[in-house]
Amino acid sequence: MIHTDALHRHLYATDASIFREIPAGVAYPKDADDIKALIRHAREHGLSLIPRSAGTSLAGQCVGTGIVVDISKYLTKVLEINAEERWVRVQPGVIRDELNVFLKPHGLFFAPNTSTSNRCMLGGMVGNNSCGTTSLVYGSTRDHVLALHTVLSDGSGGAFQGALARAFEEKCRGTGLEAELYRQIREMLAPPEVQAEIRAQYPKPEIHRRNTGYAVDLLLRSNLFTPGGPDFNFCTILTGSEGTLALPPKLRCTSNRCLHHTM
Repeated sequence: MIHTDALHRHLYATDASIFREIPAGVAYPKDADDIKALIRHAREHGLSLIPRSAGTSLAGQCVGTGIVVDISKYLTKVLEINAEERWVRVQPGVIRDELNVFLKPHGLFFAPNTSTSNRCMLGGMVGNNSCGTTSLVYGSTRDHVLALHTVLSDGSGGAFQGALARAFEEKCRGTGLEAELYRQIREMLAPPEVQAEIRAQYPKPEIHRRNTGYAVDLLLRSNLFTPGGPDFNFCTILTGSEGTLALPPKLRCTSNRCLHHTM
């Protein structure tokens, strides 16, 4: 159900920024099927979708004239934890501080420490690659995202995680939009002149606090383009993309050992 009454539209016209845009409507998806239905509806009617969790963005990232997709009402569960391997699988509406309350008995915590940690949600943190006061030690959200289960622009699902060169080739041989994305990124980034331009024009690697934007320069460091690099992972570019590339019904991220609480 999409709410198009004046009350809903005006309530979601603002976030924590100074900007204001009246959306076409507001939706509260309960699962991936609801998100797929929203994408189909948006495609049929020429509308954009605006993913939104707590609305703590300061630059108007989650306001607009499309349909606001509020994941904070229903997609709020911690789905799975593997304390031994130090990862947790969650829905995007899980609040950062509440996740850490859940992780504490296991001697773990999710490191990015934003000023809005008692209300910001994991989906939003992935969207804007949240950093916080501990980012120089623990890195940004991008450094902790292992996998993203997403819904793509055609309504199909896409499960993105680290892929060795052989696994990448297998992905490319597949059908559907997900396989097309793997083929397209290889074609786009393979030319040496493109790689040189990206490396010359993007911020220096020493700049850790790069919040939003498509981090294609980081994809170039992967083993697909740089021998000995880390596994290629589309999560690198999805994190910080502000929901413009995919909608994530769930995600898997790493957890750090607590400094004040051990196993």
